[in-house]
Amino acid sequence: MSVMWNPDKKHSDRERWVCVYPAYINSKKTIAEGRRISKDKCVENPTHQEIRDVLAAAGMKVGVENKLYSRETSKEMLYRGRIRVQLKNDDGSPCNPDFPSRDSVLEYVGQMIPKLKTRSQKPGGSDQSQSQQQQGGGSRKKGKGGRR
Repeated sequence: MSVMWNPDKKHSDRERWVCVYPAYINSKKTIAEGRRISKDKCVENPTHQEIRDVLAAAGMKVGVENKLYSRETSKEMLYRGRIRVQLKNDDGSPCNPDFPSRDSVLEYVGQMIPKLKTRSQKPGGSDQSQSQQQQGGGSRKKGKGGRR
């Protein structure tokens, strides 16, 4: 079944907005697995919430959909989510001149996600939890380690 372009559809109709899946900007993915931009512009394991936050902060009209990318092998909730972004006005002009294309949006998102507060706090939080485990781990036995 081929989908024909419908002149009655406007760029403001949500179905005409550009789709962005987290896999498009995931540095852990290969091109065959769905990555769309070069690895140096990608970010490690982005979530749809992070993409939404970055684009909303840039003033873009965004929508979140609970969809799974067809090339995604994992069915976990972490990998679910699709962001729709309006790139063009009804007259065909870009909504935001900084983002004339899908690639410009993807590169911007890949650049901005590492600057999010949630990203900068994660390493500090995991270090604290690891150091607490190491301090308290000396007196505990280690499961079935010796009984194999």
